[in-house]
Amino acid sequence: MADLKTDLKKALEELRKGKERKFDQTVDLIINLQKVDLKKTTLNVIVNVPHQVKEKKIAGFLESDNKNVDTITPEQFKKYNDKKKLKKLVESYDFFLAQGSLMPKIATTFGRALGPAGKMPSPQLGIILNADDKAINEVKAKISNSIKIKVKEASIKLAIGKQSMKDEDIIENINTIYKTVLKHLPREKENVKNVEVKFTMTKPQKISIR
Repeated sequence: MADLKTDLKKALEELRKGKERKFDQTVDLIINLQKVDLKKTTLNVIVNVPHQVKEKKIAGFLESDNKNVDTITPEQFKKYNDKKKLKKLVESYDFFLAQGSLMPKIATTFGRALGPAGKMPSPQLGIILNADDKAINEVKAKISNSIKIKVKEASIKLAIGKQSMKDEDIIENINTIYKTVLKHLPREKENVKNVEVKFTMTKPQKISIR
């Protein structure tokens, strides 16, 4: 892992030599896989990284309004029978949290839209029992630092940081993701061909796995 950290540091130094852009570029991590049957190996996990990648827009399905989050209460559910309103709601937020007691109604009303979008509240991340300020803020913080890894092809591409972040923070996020991916691969390191890091507008820096 020490080798990977050193190589990542060099890769980031090279990326920072590139042309200055007028926006804060996203840092993308690409993990290229090999010798792995993706029909047999399912990888669908949510990872909490040490450093927030971006501000996420979060809404909550709650019994009553809460000042800490944009709230959709049961009285408002029926208006989302309108497909256009439902589509707009799903597109307006990155993530949804929910009070556990409302989950059956949420599944019925919103499941057909939230499910395919990968935004359905789940026990892993997003469902709370007591909708008090502390619980809501804790879940919001957890969501803000979460990255979803879902593997459908032999190349995993994830946004793991911003150019404005410190190299050390970007490397910590990459290490957290990389270790999690290894744990879910049948032959761990052997299943990783290489790792690439890039900014939005740059060519990738390729890192061999030793």
